[in-house]
Amino acid sequence: MLHFFSASTRMVNSKRGVIEVMESAMGDDYASADLIILHASIGHNFQDLVDQAHEMAPNARIVAASCCGVVGVEGVSESMKDIALMAVKGKDFALANVDGINGRNSYDKCKEMALAMKAEKPGINMIYFLGSGIDIANDLCIAAFEEVFGKEVTIFGATSSDNMKGFISYQAVDNKVTEHGAYAIGFADASLSIDTQATHGFVAVGEPLVVTKSDGHIIQEFNGKPAWEEYTRRLGLSIDSTCGDTIPVGALGEKLTSDLAKEYGNNHILRVVTKRVGNDMYYATQCPVGTELWLTTRDEDLIFSEMDRMVNDMVARAKGKQAVAVFHADCLARGRFLFNRIIKEELVGRMQTPFYSNGVCPPWLGMYGFGEFARLGGLNTYHNYTTALYVIYR
Repeated sequence: MLHFFSASTRMVNSKRGVIEVMESAMGDDYASADLIILHASIGHNFQDLVDQAHEMAPNARIVAASCCGVVGVEGVSESMKDIALMAVKGKDFALANVDGINGRNSYDKCKEMALAMKAEKPGINMIYFLGSGIDIANDLCIAAFEEVFGKEVTIFGATSSDNMKGFISYQAVDNKVTEHGAYAIGFADASLSIDTQATHGFVAVGEPLVVTKSDGHIIQEFNGKPAWEEYTRRLGLSIDSTCGDTIPVGALGEKLTSDLAKEYGNNHILRVVTKRVGNDMYYATQCPVGTELWLTTRDEDLIFSEMDRMVNDMVARAKGKQAVAVFHADCLARGRFLFNRIIKEELVGRMQTPFYSNGVCPPWLGMYGFGEFARLGGLNTYHNYTTALYVIYR
């Protein structure tokens, strides 16, 4: 049986930060942890993070990923020196990892992890997946896990990020730190169930960009013109803009069916571009010729109203069950303000409070990353620019 513990901190020294969250989460019992999951902002030394965690819990499996801020029971922090922890006691899990994952090999790499987990531990019914946020075909990751475990397994998690520049992101397993890695944790505690949902608050505007040439997850042309040149022109940016320049304002929307739109609270699912080579844009999923993509704009009222609706729906589905842990992936481009005036306390408070039990927040591990996994229309789905909640019940 698995038991969860969490904590977060803003700490300049990486090793001291790990000591603080381990002690805050588990008191003097930190050495008994079987699994340690760390999220940390890009300003930390990730080798120091995992080395310190291993020193304090030498028998635990340790995973870590970079992000652009964290959310924990203590609230939200978006500095360059944030650390958040979820510690787990219990053996009902399997862990697999790969290095060198990219948009070309995403399916093969994830199938490799899925087969390894299935061989190690029977009864896996939910998979926490964390992959590199730059150059990865996330729909193929989902397809690979589902081929091995079936579509009934719930895939949740995120993709790692930096400070929204799209330059580099980190992943770590045990004592090895990578830049293009991924890990998956298969939970096999039969007493646990999970509910997932995601929402964004962006509205499509104008006429769509039509993909006229692509290669897998790489968009090469829009409307017969070089992709990056046409994309930045439509955004009103110069062609020498970086991905970091476009991420806050350049969310691309794919139109949903009417049924999915009703559930999602939006007519479009969004995508982010975190890498480009020349005029080629590296999309987050496969993007065939003929795909129509809309530019979008943030709607502040919709961000809050749809998040409230999502949380209320999840609470209603719980039918009184108490959450034992909440994993949470979010996008930085959300909230009352953007750019250098981001305020998230209200948004986070409104998503956490409904899951309290006797005034206490359940163990909570949240990160601001490049993408999120949550079910839509009953199917495992990859999202961008959303708040995605993954609530585990016993």
